[in-house]
Amino acid sequence: MTKKLLYIDLDNTLVDFPSGIGRLPAHAAERYRDAYDDAPGIFSLMDPLPGAIEAYTELSRVFDTYILSTAPWGNPSAWQHKVEWVHEHLGKAEGTPAYKRLILSHHKHLNRGDYLVDDRPNNGADRFEGEWLHFGGETFPTWDSVVEYLRGHA
Repeated sequence: MTKKLLYIDLDNTLVDFPSGIGRLPAHAAERYRDAYDDAPGIFSLMDPLPGAIEAYTELSRVFDTYILSTAPWGNPSAWQHKVEWVHEHLGKAEGTPAYKRLILSHHKHLNRGDYLVDDRPNNGADRFEGEWLHFGGETFPTWDSVVEYLRGHA
């Protein structure tokens, strides 16, 4: 039986972006106040959102699951730190839930699949051909609501 294809965003979906802002040195927080995602190293400072790791792990057993994220074009450290975040929180060894399942793209709509869990319509999420689950929105405010919905659609 073929599993359905599921993509999950990182920032503000699996990752608690504000937790990184709070850990920036004061001078960096001031300098990048209007563009925190451009602050070098910020992506290495973030915690997972509550329930995110457990949800990803559970969903990866039922779906063909990938992380689909966008890294800021002007922040080369973000590309590296997103990979390192996945290694730290989901494992980097073969057989771990996100092993070689990280896609960084500014064009999410080019990926084909059944579901995309993302907090924003940006970078093509709103043009994704499958079903976009708006994480943090009214219908899917938490990981519990996402998992409950997707369990019924595997």
